[in-house]
Order: sequence, then structure tokens, then C-alpha cells
Amino acid sequence: MKPVLLEARSVHAARGARAVLHDVSLSLHAGEALALVGPNAAGKSTLVGVLAGLLRPREGEVRLMDRPVAEWDREALARAVALVAPESEGLSALTVRDRVALGRYPHRGPFRPFTESDTGAVTRALRQTGIEALADRSLGTLSAGERQLAALARGLAQEPRVLLLDEPAAHLDIGHELALFRVLDEVRGCGVAVLAVIHDLAQAARWAERMVLVAGGRIAAEGRPDDVLQSPAAADAFGVRVRGHALPGVSGPLYSFEEVEK
Repeated sequence: MKPVLLEARSVHAARGARAVLHDVSLSLHAGEALALVGPNAAGKSTLVGVLAGLLRPREGEVRLMDRPVAEWDREALARAVALVAPESEGLSALTVRDRVALGRYPHRGPFRPFTESDTGAVTRALRQTGIEALADRSLGTLSAGERQLAALARGLAQEPRVLLLDEPAAHLDIGHELALFRVLDEVRGCGVAVLAVIHDLAQAARWAERMVLVAGGRIAAEGRPDDVLQSPAAADAFGVRVRGHALPGVSGPLYSFEEVEK
């Protein structure tokens, strides 16, 4: 078994006065692909924020490389964990290259010149995500999908040990979506642990080695994607029954969805 890089232990968390997560525990191993799924408002984004160290749990703890996240300083935490979330419109004036270069900030600190290592990391991230031709464009001129790829490139430029993604395939067409998950697999091959919130259940099942279903702020099911999707917990959470179908010559099951009668 590969080492655990990130772990939540009995986490309870809230947004303001509203309790969102209840006794959530999960672990993420080096090189693992973990899909986080669940209905809207289940607590997925809150859990990602807790794992990234952006939101302090009310109870329980998050440990990064067997050390409490609360004990990590911000720069060291940012070098180890990258979060890719929907982009802010306030960054529209930046060029793509400058946006991606912000991923190097935790490695060099303020007011220090770019090194050859920094430049190489930015160039690799642009190439990996296939947006080299967009490098000198401002973010405000890009499509939503292109901005999403720029956000991923920024995360890759951080060269993290753990990569957390909140709906990384949002706004992407099918070609860019397939390319994105190919990039994530390349990153995992280097030992990076990848957790992604994914709404497309079939895509989540095709990509992930392990799936965690969040419903009502709790872990409702976890394990092999096929087992999780066809579990009673998934039917309760989504209000649909998921069935897997094996077809000759097709790798992995295909899924159909049937509304659960109420």
C-alpha cells in the first residue's frame, strides 16, 4: 500500500452557523485517483476546503504527511497541496502565463526573481495542459473552459504532493475533458495524490481508482467506483438507480440511470 499523504479524521465543519460536515474521515494515498461525488449541497466543496487547509474544522483534524495541517505554515502547505477551484473574474487582466506563474509563489516567496526552475515548471504546466498557444492572452479573453485549463496549469506549476480539484471538468468540451484526465493520470504517475470533485458519474467511474460518496455532509459509501455507484446509498443520495452494463469489446462498464420511484 502506498503511503497516506492526506487524511481527514472525524472532521466536523460548518459554514457560518450552518453545520455542513459530520464525522467525516477519509484518506488519500500517493499516486491515487479518488473521485468525490454526491448531490448538490452535500458538502463536497466544504470538504475540499477543509482538506486544503482553507477551512478549520470544528472538531477532528486533517493531517498532511502525518502532521496536522494546523501546524504547517502557509508557504509550506502551499508547496505540498494545490487546490484548483473555479476561477475568480477578478483575475481577468492577467495573462495566462502570469496566472500560471503564481503557482510558483510558495517556492520563491515575495520579491524574488524567477529562477530557471520556476520558468521550467511554468513551461511544463502550460505544455501539459495544452495551452501554450494561449500563454500571452489575458484571462478575460478566454472561454470558461480555457480558464479552467489555466487554473489547472497553475496548480501543476506548484509541483504539489497533493492535487485537489473542485469540478475540474466544468465547462470543458469532450476533447478537453479527456485531455484533462490524461494529464491527471500523468501527474499521478509521478506519485502525486489526486482528489477530484466530479459531477459526471460515468466519467468519475472511468477515471477513479476509488470513489467516495458524500450525502448530507457524511460519507455515505466508499470503495470501487462500480460498487459505490450501484449501492443503495447512491440510489438514496441521487434519487436514481445506477446500473452497470458490460459490453463486448468495451473496457469497463457502461452505466444507465433509472429514476427511483418515490
